[in-house]
Amino acid sequence: MNTMIMLITNTTLSSILVLVALWLPQLNIYTEKYSPYECGFDPMGSARLPFSMKFFLVAITFLLFDLEIALLLPLPWALQTHMLNLMLTVTLMLISILALGLTYEWLQKGLEWQE
Repeated sequence: MNTMIMLITNTTLSSILVLVALWLPQLNIYTEKYSPYECGFDPMGSARLPFSMKFFLVAITFLLFDLEIALLLPLPWALQTHMLNLMLTVTLMLISILALGLTYEWLQKGLEWQE
């Protein structure tokens, strides 16, 4: 019953938000809104500078490993369960996936800066 109420509430709120977004007037897009602002001065250069792909890959790798490590944080509380073997198996699998991902990243030279 609680699940049904939650689903109905979420669906109703989502529908209301979509309808309000469609009902509100569309804002006009001005070129001034998309230009960079530098304390009232004209911009010195382009605000759209090229971004190094290596930084992007390192950031994505960090996010993935950080998320997977965050999955391990509840491990001390999980040790109190009655299904200790299952919990340890799942934990070992998660750590193995982390190690395989790091090994793959290392072998593909995704962690090196020299070309």
